[in-house]
Amino acid sequence: MAELSAPAAEAITLSQPPMRAEIGQPSWPADLADWLRLEQCDGVGSSTARRLMAAFGLPANIFSSSLAALQNVVSHKIALILLAPLTDLAKTRIECALMWAQEKGNRILTLADNDYPANLLNIADPPLILYVKGRVELLTRSSLAVVGSRNATLQGNANAERFSEILSQRGLTIISGLALGIDSAAHNGALRNMESNPDGGSTVAVIGTGADIVYPSRNRSLAHRIAEIGCIVSEYPLGMSGIAANFPRRNRIISGLSSGVLVVEAAAQSGSLITARMAAEQGRDVFAIPGSIHSPLSKGCHQLIKQGAKLVESAQDILEEMQAIASYGRLATTVLNQAGLVSASSSLPLFVSDLPENTGVSGVCGVSGGSSGDPLLEALGFDPASIDMLAARTGINTALLNAQLLTLELDGFVELLPGGVYRRIGK
Repeated sequence: MAELSAPAAEAITLSQPPMRAEIGQPSWPADLADWLRLEQCDGVGSSTARRLMAAFGLPANIFSSSLAALQNVVSHKIALILLAPLTDLAKTRIECALMWAQEKGNRILTLADNDYPANLLNIADPPLILYVKGRVELLTRSSLAVVGSRNATLQGNANAERFSEILSQRGLTIISGLALGIDSAAHNGALRNMESNPDGGSTVAVIGTGADIVYPSRNRSLAHRIAEIGCIVSEYPLGMSGIAANFPRRNRIISGLSSGVLVVEAAAQSGSLITARMAAEQGRDVFAIPGSIHSPLSKGCHQLIKQGAKLVESAQDILEEMQAIASYGRLATTVLNQAGLVSASSSLPLFVSDLPENTGVSGVCGVSGGSSGDPLLEALGFDPASIDMLAARTGINTALLNAQLLTLELDGFVELLPGGVYRRIGK
């Protein structure tokens, strides 16, 4: 996922928070207001909250405890904050969150909720609360995170979209972060599969703002599509804008929800490498697509491969590795039954080796090298090359080369990179 170098400058709400309501309305979960109150306490992060719950149980018990009892677990300052009356601002925020949770398609999950994803319970720092917009059941399905640079190349975006589409066809839910570049391509690939295969996998966007905010604003349409047929998840309170520090932190949720993480393109210093590191720490598989040794956006992937990430060239490579995951019970049994490859009552095949023939899984990701037999493309190969290099290889003068390269670029067979070099892309 894309790294964020500055706070968000623009945000667009998915829905306007409602006005005040009475806390404790019977249709709300009885203790949800207490969870939200705990979230509103300054200085009480998720680790402190878990320590308090380990000592006292549910949040309601924390707020009914004595100052002396609280001080046995937290500092005097934090204990006073916990026992202080709610401010008007905190009340309004809690009331708005409770009303938001009553809107169709919205849920607020707490650590004590039966629908809280089990995968997240097993990470070192599970979120206290999850704000969910869309299909909450996707959070417990078999999934793969697809992440990479927000400044991706055309080839990188094509790889992310095609891999995600094929893996979604196989029933995997694609998880990413709604950033520009690779994240957007991954979501779009999964959504494209959903348009033709509603029973296949879908997509989950784990965002670094409140669940009622779209960031970046250019992804407004994408966010609404995901909310309708996929799922948007945030650990941050409603109305939270795009603070830079929130984005690396949410990466642990992306990797935590997933069975594995695929890094498509990443620079040497990339937020995607944070996700990969967290995935490895959480016991998830890490996959990386290699690229040209000359491309800065391949260095992060090559670094991961050197450190033990699995090099992948096709969707099949990932599905084969998922066999090991399935054998340890980390892949849900519903991956293929909707595609008609197994019945709902039968046991799950171990993916590729057990699939019927001609299911389309065994092919590579579907990104090939362009018009077969074109001498200029053959001379270009798959590494970036300058006009001078191509002139030396082909014997074509630079004026004619420029014209031919422009045609190939307009047709989608090559892209012009910074520095005036060209690279062949798949089509």
